[in-house]
Amino acid sequence: MFPVLETDRLTLRQIKDQDAEAIFACFSNHEVTRHYGIENMGSIEEAMSMVQSFAGLYQEKRGIRWGIERRDTKELIGTIGFHALAQKHRRAEIGYEIIPAHWRNGFASEAVSEVVSYGFAALGLTRIGAVVFTENEASNRLLVKMGFQKEGILRQYMYQNGNPYHTNVYSLLKLRG
Repeated sequence: MFPVLETDRLTLRQIKDQDAEAIFACFSNHEVTRHYGIENMGSIEEAMSMVQSFAGLYQEKRGIRWGIERRDTKELIGTIGFHALAQKHRRAEIGYEIIPAHWRNGFASEAVSEVVSYGFAALGLTRIGAVVFTENEASNRLLVKMGFQKEGILRQYMYQNGNPYHTNVYSLLKLRG
């Protein structure tokens, strides 16, 4: 059963085929993809394929990706989740994106906080990592604000439009208690 998470303003839920248009709107937007390590989507078929890959990630226990839905408008405004899930090593990497029209409203912080709590409590993770383009100032600030520690820089770690980019690597460790 796919877990549904709720915050004050958001419902984090399974991404379905009906969400393909919202996924396309997000991943065809240069403002979203420019620090993401993927090219802009060119078709709704690519969005459908991404929806299927999110489903496969969960089914194969390699990760989990939620749709970020506003509770007031029922609008899908982005996605968030874990990839590179290694249960044996109790670790995963977090990733997220939000459609620019909804930036600077605290939605990312709200979603990250809920997903991190879920990762530690329900998945039994002890380490959550994040890899972010050094140029992605908003995401770098968000992770530090959320308590992630910068561990270093991975040089020329990701390519975007054929160009190499450095990334910051972060981690948040579960406090033993």
